[in-house]
Amino acid sequence: MELSDANLQTLTEYLKKTLDPDPAIRRPAEKFLESVEGSQNYPLLLLTLLEKSQENVIKVCASVTFKNYIKRNWRIVEDEPNKICESDRIAIKANIVPLMLSSPEQIQKQLSDAISIIGREDFPQKWPDLLTEMVNRFQSGDFHVINGVLRTAHSLFKRYRHEFKSNELWTEIKLVLDAFALPLTNLFKATIELCSTHANDASALKVLFSSLILIAKLFYSLNFQDLPEFFEDNMETWMTNFHTLLTLDNKLLQTDDEEEAGLLELLKSQICDNAALYAQKYDEEFQPYLPRFVTAIWNLLVTTGQEVKYDLLVSNAIQFLASVCERPHYKHLFEDQNTLTSICEKVIVPNMEFRAADEEAFEDNSEEYIRRDLEGSDIDTRRRAACDLVRGLCKFFEGPVTGIFSGYVNSMLQEYAKNPSVNWKHKDAAIYLVTSLASKAQTQKHGITQANELVNLTEFFVNHIQPDLKSPSVNEFPVLKADGIKYIMIFRSQVPKEQLLLSIPLLINHLQAESIVVHTYAAHALERLFTMRGTNNSILITAAEMAPFVEVLLTNLFKALTLPEILNIMVL
Repeated sequence: MELSDANLQTLTEYLKKTLDPDPAIRRPAEKFLESVEGSQNYPLLLLTLLEKSQENVIKVCASVTFKNYIKRNWRIVEDEPNKICESDRIAIKANIVPLMLSSPEQIQKQLSDAISIIGREDFPQKWPDLLTEMVNRFQSGDFHVINGVLRTAHSLFKRYRHEFKSNELWTEIKLVLDAFALPLTNLFKATIELCSTHANDASALKVLFSSLILIAKLFYSLNFQDLPEFFEDNMETWMTNFHTLLTLDNKLLQTDDEEEAGLLELLKSQICDNAALYAQKYDEEFQPYLPRFVTAIWNLLVTTGQEVKYDLLVSNAIQFLASVCERPHYKHLFEDQNTLTSICEKVIVPNMEFRAADEEAFEDNSEEYIRRDLEGSDIDTRRRAACDLVRGLCKFFEGPVTGIFSGYVNSMLQEYAKNPSVNWKHKDAAIYLVTSLASKAQTQKHGITQANELVNLTEFFVNHIQPDLKSPSVNEFPVLKADGIKYIMIFRSQVPKEQLLLSIPLLINHLQAESIVVHTYAAHALERLFTMRGTNNSILITAAEMAPFVEVLLTNLFKALTLPEILNIMVL
């Protein structure tokens, strides 16, 4: 395909047709683009459209098409033909960075992703001048351009967080640090100063804080594998400014949205992550700065509300405390009984509460709720972070922490007993607290394998879990039913077999529950119990022991398959 006006016009028409809701028009257009994407100059035509088209919708469509084209075709697979000719590859790398930086943000993000895809394959060996080209743009003073560079750098460098250590990786990171660390630090300091200068300008602050978030993310990526000498030498600059930002509160950056985190929350969340990284991996070097971060993050936790928009911030802040309290040489910070009581009362207990947002997810988005609660994808939730903090504190202070929480658990259960229909959330929190307190080691196959010996799991099960599951109505207090069933699943290796046998008919009964979460948990719990093995590796619950329940089990399972949501899944 030639780089001609006629081909640009043809490409424009077909891109428009790919947006048509009518499949009879859309699909042939998509087929045409697939048929020509192997042609020389095709990606350059897309980039030319991006630069010259007067229609924004065509620019956006071309940027998405280009990114997907790069994703499918840039990697060179051994013993397979090269899908992009060498001259196109050279031209793309020569033009994409300036084009990305001069494009509107919506298009900039697509091209930034394309650069990171190319960079994963070609940087640094086949694209040695990429970093220099990007760093030079820091001098522009244009934060639209600077944020484009930062966003692209983040896409390129974030893989350092999960790459396996190798000489090749060290070589690349050293090259990046030599070229990028000093300009990034200078940009960080300059941006902080601009934030002070424009402290009363909301629109300027939004741009500057977007930059600071990206800078903080880049700091995390560049420091993840090891502590670079440059950042160790400049720790005072970074940590002092991080601490200042952590304690900053500018009303112009506050948002009315209760669901979505604002720029200030996102920045503070990332700073908590950065501090936790240093506390965990570089504790000796970080030690002089740790007390002030503990104080700042503690104050943050006790002053932050329960709104959903603060969830990531609170979760990361609690995870920082969890990472600190597990380290032997920080133990003295938590030894005082009043400190432990304060942490339990002001941080852990409030963040274990079942909120309106959790209740809404339980009822209206049950699949996501199950995924987060049962499958362990709740890593960024307040409850998960609070649970991790309990376990961290128990490492050195199991006795005092257990004693403090026992008082809270009893208080919560007493509140529930006064008026169950109103105070059921108190019991939910009590169950979660007991679960967090008792769990020391866990596997997918066996549930909890090592428990806190100071917690009587069987007594709690008999007194507080079984009564809920024995209730005549399987639809009453569904959250507590789900909690009880999950308790059986988690502690199946700790609860005596006779109690598990008593639970089987209760679980079978809950297969009829209207709540998706409850009948899903019941089915999962039964499956877990049926696969358990005893001390001699034989099946724990035998066929003879199950015989009285088989008929009702099958009946209830088949009934469950006729529930509307199950039928919808089967249709999908």
